[in-house]
Amino acid sequence: MRLHWWFACILLAGPAAAQSGPQWNLAEIFSFDYGLPGAFPAGWTYGTSDGTVVTDCTTTAHSGACSARITHGTPASGAYSYLQSAIAFQPSGSTLQWSGWVRTSAVNGAAALYFGQVDANDNGLNYQNLNVQGTTGWTHYSITLPVNSQAEAIYFGFQLNGTGSAWVDDLQLSLDGQSLAPAIPSGFASDHQFDLTSLVGLSNASDVQTQNLFVLGKVWGFLKYYHPALTSGQRNWDYDLFRVLPAVLAAPDAPTANQAISDWISATAGAPPTCSPCATLDTSDLYLGTHLDWIADTSLLGSSLSQTLQSVYANRTPQAQSFFVSLVPGVGNPSFQFESYYSKIPFPDRGYQLLALFRAWNMVEYFYPNRDVMADDPAADPTYWDDVLKQSIPVFAAAQNTLAYEQAVLLFKAHINDTHSGISNLGGLPPSGACQLPVQIRFVEGVPVVTGYLSANGASSGLQIGDVVQNLDGNNTADLVTVWSPYYTDSNQAARLRDIANNMTWGTCAYSSVMVLRGGQQLTVNPLRVAYSTLDFTSNGEDDRPGPAFQILPGNIAYLKLSSVDASQSASYIQSAAGTRALIIDIRNYPSNFVVFTLGDLLVSQPVNFVQFTNGDVTTPGAFHWGSILGLTPARPYYPGKVVVLVNEITQSQAEYTALAFRAAGATIVGSTTAGADGNVSMVPLPGGFWFYFSGIGVFYPNHKPTQRVGIVPDVIVTPTIAGIQAGRDEVLDAAIRFLEMRKDKGKPVGVQ
Repeated sequence: MRLHWWFACILLAGPAAAQSGPQWNLAEIFSFDYGLPGAFPAGWTYGTSDGTVVTDCTTTAHSGACSARITHGTPASGAYSYLQSAIAFQPSGSTLQWSGWVRTSAVNGAAALYFGQVDANDNGLNYQNLNVQGTTGWTHYSITLPVNSQAEAIYFGFQLNGTGSAWVDDLQLSLDGQSLAPAIPSGFASDHQFDLTSLVGLSNASDVQTQNLFVLGKVWGFLKYYHPALTSGQRNWDYDLFRVLPAVLAAPDAPTANQAISDWISATAGAPPTCSPCATLDTSDLYLGTHLDWIADTSLLGSSLSQTLQSVYANRTPQAQSFFVSLVPGVGNPSFQFESYYSKIPFPDRGYQLLALFRAWNMVEYFYPNRDVMADDPAADPTYWDDVLKQSIPVFAAAQNTLAYEQAVLLFKAHINDTHSGISNLGGLPPSGACQLPVQIRFVEGVPVVTGYLSANGASSGLQIGDVVQNLDGNNTADLVTVWSPYYTDSNQAARLRDIANNMTWGTCAYSSVMVLRGGQQLTVNPLRVAYSTLDFTSNGEDDRPGPAFQILPGNIAYLKLSSVDASQSASYIQSAAGTRALIIDIRNYPSNFVVFTLGDLLVSQPVNFVQFTNGDVTTPGAFHWGSILGLTPARPYYPGKVVVLVNEITQSQAEYTALAFRAAGATIVGSTTAGADGNVSMVPLPGGFWFYFSGIGVFYPNHKPTQRVGIVPDVIVTPTIAGIQAGRDEVLDAAIRFLEMRKDKGKPVGVQ
């Protein structure tokens, strides 16, 4: 089965963004009892975030304390609010069933349970729903589908069209009558000591406490992924952390803290049994080894604790998966099952804040495939990730409210330097505000420039295309970029400036003061920030050419933009390109369909490999192995002509993967540095109901040259200029055409074969 390239982004929903959600979390999210009342339901990946979809604990639930409520007051045709999530799915069995309890009040339209399956090309969604309307009491509904043998993901959700209110509760997703959301293990279900608070008292971490917490965080994570009592799911390891934290915080020195940690291990996990057989690390296909020299460091741990950890490592057993983590079938990115959201915990809670840090840090330490390139200079900074933990402990410990905690999470995640990394359902990203200027900003020649409008009346704002934004509400934009940059998680500076540009005009819903440079003159305009809902983000700043997906440009050059491509029409596009001098494929966008193979196979005359992956090792966490190699296979109709691919900082994930494949097919890459984040995305739940995303598999050229952070480096580097923006020129497309003109054969017209 060929891999389907999923890209998780907070702003992206639909088939191309399927994720492998933790399966125990399904049990949590299906009951709605773990969410914060009045907030968006915990653990659901997608949905309407305007307040119409909430966790409702004020009315009678079908069971438990809460249900999910959708209230929609817009009678406009087609208006709806929804709640949706997805899991990766390896087809087995014969029948899938999606069911739940629904009640409604004055629904004029339809409330609907829905679910479906998606295959590698986003085809065969097999979408079905069951409508209920009017006013009804709690009623059980179910939908049954035959298993799609090509399915790679299952989508499931609930929506309300029209007006009224609808509640849903006690959902179930099953395969041949067996729940895909297994029951919470008894070791967790019976442990309720810290359900409402960690009972950990801490205001600011001293230097001694920071060092002792650093050791505890590393030991806690190592045991979580290595000790058989934990990898088999026998303990609520989160709550066990809260049991040892007071002793570690009270320790006056490292030996006292290390002894407290040793006593805690003995009382909870215990000594590991002697393994038979023991696991061994296969080094024949090893890309990246473990980072575990520290467990033998007696100066850090003391003799007793060091011996305990070394014994745990030596006595690990072979296993296909751990209780806390498994690899998604057919893909290999980590899925962190059995992690709780703790959505109802009121912040500040120093114990849960430290749990968030320790959980996220160790997930990256053991299962982030790009751990070796997080630092800007890995060779010169070998302790980079340890230093991040040390630096983050005082920040998480000192967070005195929800906003401070959210900002601590943002600062932490930025250290992994991964454009895929994001936090869903989390505030705190600067700048804050409920409104935005109705213009598109982009960094051109190193400065923020107005490059387009986000509404039909954007021009009435007083800002003009080509304006260089020098000052926002009295703040120099260069200074703002310096202050905001530490909160933005991006693989490279091009992507970071892209993301800052998209957000930089957020603020209060009022008139603003903007100083711009226009035609060599400085002037101040006062545009109005307007509500997000009034703006048009359909282009997301994409730079491709207006018009249909396939066009014939002057000079008899075929042009195909992937933002509106239809994978099923790939052969038709190539047929339409017959007789053209060359084909330009524009990927300065996010592809609307997955066309790596449906189109790429038509660009090669012989098989060619284009990518190799790395995957984590569940038996020896922290190690990564070389995995699958994929390539293109010749298919008809074949386009034998010159192919040019256009890229820039908007080219990310699936778009980069596509450019990688087309380069292997012989295409010339024209443009500027891409976003540098490729590979299926994994999701990590954090206390407070947040999702933390990161790239879950390593992506390399077949010669093992990396793509993470580097991106797809163009063969011909072209970046827009301010003068070009002002003149309305597409300088990258123009450069591609000039490149074709300069070829000795000047691109002779070709047929297709």
